[in-house]
Amino acid sequence: MIIQRVVLNSRPGKNGVPVAENFRLEESTIADTVQVGQVRVKTLYLSVDPYMRCRMNEDTGSDYLRPWQLSEVADGGGIGVVEESQHHNLAKGDFVTSFTWPWQTAAILDGDSLQKLEPQLVNGRLSYFLGAAGITGLTALLGIREKGHVATGANQTMVVSGAAGACGSLAGQIGRLEGCSRVVGIAGTDEKCSILVQEMGFDAAINYKKGDVAKQLRELCPGGVDVYFDNVGGDISDTVISQMKQNSHIILCGQISQYNKDVPYPPPLPPDIEKIQKERNITRERFLVLNYMDKQEASVLQLCQWIQEGKLKVRETVVEGLANIGAAFQSMMNGGNIGKQIVSISK
Repeated sequence: MIIQRVVLNSRPGKNGVPVAENFRLEESTIADTVQVGQVRVKTLYLSVDPYMRCRMNEDTGSDYLRPWQLSEVADGGGIGVVEESQHHNLAKGDFVTSFTWPWQTAAILDGDSLQKLEPQLVNGRLSYFLGAAGITGLTALLGIREKGHVATGANQTMVVSGAAGACGSLAGQIGRLEGCSRVVGIAGTDEKCSILVQEMGFDAAINYKKGDVAKQLRELCPGGVDVYFDNVGGDISDTVISQMKQNSHIILCGQISQYNKDVPYPPPLPPDIEKIQKERNITRERFLVLNYMDKQEASVLQLCQWIQEGKLKVRETVVEGLANIGAAFQSMMNGGNIGKQIVSISK
């Protein structure tokens, strides 16, 4: 059977910026027969995420991330429909997902590696299982619950950087749902800031490309910051940390501003900021959602309930066609998206 697939064409280099040309679309084939325990699936949606930048390097800098190999198919979060099954628990027509879905139009996969999906949990919006009701939503929810120490009635202020991105846009809303009394987002355009406040219930949002971020933060968080959901690292995070309170908490989700730099993860803080962190007893622990998979089922159900109730607003940037996944990756890394970046495989 002839398929299309996307392979890693070249590496951008540890300090390079990814471009669409780092990926290559090509024709390939998969077997015509499905073996016992396997299923043949048609790909419907693929997820494009910031962490994938690390997988473009020969050394990902992480013990849990496997590097993509040159001229081999890339993979990541994906959703598809079963077209033929030789697996006891999966039938034709079932919707399934995996964290290691190959970037190709169809595939033969081990049925045990797939998780069956229930579309009604997300009002039929299957792609949400790659974002708000998937690993992205889990990262936001479990990060806040495990590392944020948010308590209802504690009058806590949360700041979210990268707030218009897939994880940040959810984290701010979840912070409010979990008990924060004030949520402030930091994003890169006026449009993103407007969406955060008008659609997603943030109290305020700062465009870091305009004006004095430190001054605006002091005005919007006069009592200081209790919880910081850090998606970006770098100068923005240094600014936020300098205004955090005694015994406050950093949820170290991502460091996208540092992904194109050859530095350890999480990147060390500048000496003056590290001094503030230690003096104020600010927690800054690496958070890896995969360490909390025992809480996955209950957490996904909570996320789905909020979506169904309209309490968790979801934004997606959807790109059509496997041929455009490289361009989608480049746009995501350049911060051009609002919400989750999804590639829809329509053919």
